[in-house]
Amino acid sequence: MSTRQMPTWVVAVIAGGFGLFYAYAVWNAVAFLIAQATGPLGLNGAGWALLLFAAVFPIVVFAAALALGLRRTPLALALVMLCGLGLVAVFWLNVIAYSLVGGAGLVGAGRVTLSGARMRAR
Repeated sequence: MSTRQMPTWVVAVIAGGFGLFYAYAVWNAVAFLIAQATGPLGLNGAGWALLLFAAVFPIVVFAAALALGLRRTPLALALVMLCGLGLVAVFWLNVIAYSLVGGAGLVGAGRVTLSGARMRAR
């Protein structure tokens, strides 16, 4: 096995290409967070934690995939980045599924009356 590193421009092209998909995942998560937070009920603590983590998770996975694949061949780097992107996609589908099925547990900090004003929880 050779100890030669691949050229920087190869790493930049591969990481940049996959980085666009990771950035789209972050953009999608932030848009969903804003949509839920500005809704009529808002988000509670669990909702904020889950949706903020959904926005940070692709960045963490991208950094880990880049660190793991940096000293490998270009094909290995691309495969590690692709596996990380698959992990991000599965996590995002889990977030969406949980939001649809158990979404009531993520919104509202107190009771809501018919007029829309929040009342203090007793």
